[in-house]
Amino acid sequence: MEHLKDLVYLLSAALFVFGLRRLGSPATARSGNGLAALAMLLAVVVTLTDRNIVSWSQLGLAILLGSLLGALLARSVKMTDMPQLVGIFNGLGGGASALVAMAEFFRASSLGIGGGISTGMGVLVGGVTLSGSFIAFGKLQGFVTGKPVVWPLQKTINLLLFVGSLALIGLMILLGTGGAVGGDSTTYLLAVVAIALLLGVFLVLPIGGADMPVVISLLNSYSGLAAAAAGFVLGNLLLIIAGALVGASGLILTQLMCKAMNRSLANVAFGAFGGGDDTGIGGQDRKPVRQTTGEEAALLLAFSQSVIIVPGYGLAVAQAQHEVRKLTDQLLERGVKVRFAIHPVAGRMPGHMNVLLAEADISYDLLLDLEDANPEFERTDVVVVVGANDVVNPLARDPRSTIAGMPILDVDRARHVIVVKRSLSPGFAGIDNPLFYLDNTHMLFLDAKEALSTLAREVKEV
Repeated sequence: MEHLKDLVYLLSAALFVFGLRRLGSPATARSGNGLAALAMLLAVVVTLTDRNIVSWSQLGLAILLGSLLGALLARSVKMTDMPQLVGIFNGLGGGASALVAMAEFFRASSLGIGGGISTGMGVLVGGVTLSGSFIAFGKLQGFVTGKPVVWPLQKTINLLLFVGSLALIGLMILLGTGGAVGGDSTTYLLAVVAIALLLGVFLVLPIGGADMPVVISLLNSYSGLAAAAAGFVLGNLLLIIAGALVGASGLILTQLMCKAMNRSLANVAFGAFGGGDDTGIGGQDRKPVRQTTGEEAALLLAFSQSVIIVPGYGLAVAQAQHEVRKLTDQLLERGVKVRFAIHPVAGRMPGHMNVLLAEADISYDLLLDLEDANPEFERTDVVVVVGANDVVNPLARDPRSTIAGMPILDVDRARHVIVVKRSLSPGFAGIDNPLFYLDNTHMLFLDAKEALSTLAREVKEV
């Protein structure tokens, strides 16, 4: 049985690696997610049965309840709420790892240096992930203000809290005892829990809504590190491997997201970005916009040769992915070349737009990333921007702008640009967008779902 357990663990580790590899492409991401889920299921089943923690009937009941809950969430959670759900998953993962570390602490009579470090870091990182994720959830859901919340000596307080938590972990290790003995070691552990929860709140509150995609991926990395720490506490090699894979992949994704905004991780975490208003360069000298109607925009689309659609968060808010599919089908039937340009930080979580378009069964072959899309814009007849703002803002080319240097989709270089938006309000960065006032821009002031439905209907009738 011991050899069988090791073989299943080896199979699970291989499935984790292979599943993670398939997550690198939208075309294979769904199967990759399934492989990783299967790997976790095998690992959990083998661990619980090998240690006689639960019976087979209890395990079957837990799997059934979990499957029902997962199916319910998958069917009921709106696409706009998917980032919030991911944030909750990250938080619960970190909280579970912290509870595992605490349980092992109270079970053991002696920690040792290795056990003390693993327990302390599992509690610290898990607690930060738990509270930070729920603050991120609140910002995305609107319970907490999306603007950065700052206060005097903020960075100094956070540093003191972090150093204090490390000092408490050190004292806990020096005592060399677990919670079963009681006394100061338990007090120190509970103090680390309190500081970790407070630190998670303090770290996420100063981050603005524009940076939530980065926060989601960073907290995902934290949850993996917390799981790896719990693996060290339990001496479970597979949990260490799985946690390390999640932590590393989340950190790599975070770096890619920061690169897509031309900002450092330190600037995202401590820069209090996105708290501005509708001012800044370009916002003080607004010109009249060129407003269009659905009928006029449809004529422009119907007689073009190439069209690129740029989806943004507004598309998700309006739940208009199926309407954009209808418009795509109508244009393709007319022989128009249609593609989608996806910015890495469009939406509120990594891959938000890819998931949204996949829900409408839009072919992956039509999707272009930032590097592939930009050379195509100047050869494109019409670009349709649906609910995107900061990722198409030409101010990124102005060194005086707060988003200077941020890689953007160069939609303004197309022959015509149709911007579907309900108003001229700024994006998460809080600055005006000169794209709206260019001579080749046509503003269609409608809800995304209504606008795309109108465009699809009018194109069909042309």
